[in-house]
Amino acid sequence: MDISAQHTPVPSTSTSTPAAVVRAGLRVLSYPALLVAMAVVGLAGPRLGWDLGVANFAFLLGTLAYFAILERLIPYDPAWHPSRREWRWYGTYFLLTLLGGGIAQLAVSWLVAALATAEPALPPAAEIPLALLAGSLGSYVMHRLGHTNSWLWKLHGVHHLPDKVNVGNNGVSHIFDIVLAQGAVQLTLAFAGFSEPSVFLVGLFVVVQGYFTHANIDVRIGWLNHVLASPEQHRLHHSTDLAEAGNFGSDLSVWDQLFGSFTWRPGRRPAAIGVTDPASFPPVGAVGATLLHPLRGDRRY
Repeated sequence: MDISAQHTPVPSTSTSTPAAVVRAGLRVLSYPALLVAMAVVGLAGPRLGWDLGVANFAFLLGTLAYFAILERLIPYDPAWHPSRREWRWYGTYFLLTLLGGGIAQLAVSWLVAALATAEPALPPAAEIPLALLAGSLGSYVMHRLGHTNSWLWKLHGVHHLPDKVNVGNNGVSHIFDIVLAQGAVQLTLAFAGFSEPSVFLVGLFVVVQGYFTHANIDVRIGWLNHVLASPEQHRLHHSTDLAEAGNFGSDLSVWDQLFGSFTWRPGRRPAAIGVTDPASFPPVGAVGATLLHPLRGDRRY
């Protein structure tokens, strides 16, 4: 991991104190440690006969708690910490998207179970990378459409309303935006014929990356930015400056490079966070209004 980028938002008074050593270690090891945990759960779950839906949800909660703690220990920007009021908003969005997304995903889950094979057609070493590439391509296409299609933007734009980026507001989304995004990944994998174990492992990776890229943590991954999505890239994606707000990949960055939407460079900081026209959306705290927003036409707030 490369920790040599010049941006250091949280000045350190000493580089030799035990606390400073711990923080330096967390900046280097926290992300690889989570990837190892993901691989262990992803490979063990199907073999041990776990309920994969329960395992996925438990891993999601654990990942959220993990990054919430890291945001306090190694913050990128302390001003981006959620207030208590914002945590209440984020919690409401999180519960609503879990409820609505879970109900709406029943059909998708049925299709995945019906189409995905029980046993891999290829060796895992070949199938898992292919499944990851296919799933990330589906996610990339759906995400980019969310920014370029005017009606889909009314759904996806809700996610861009906060003026800061942190692990809590990863869940600030419209219910149907979540359904479309999850469906794009899962159905891509199912129709391609990937096995259930590979679909499960890729699903865990998507969870990890979704929360990692939103985490307000001072972690930099150096040259791996050209392969994996990261907080460095995703902060730029949330920028109000559309010239730098590319980086549509939520898990891999290879599609951004292939399709010309990769805007990361070492040390680059977003101009400001949010939407370019805030009056075109309800405020983020008006949860009910944001859910009804796609039905209300082009009204001003």
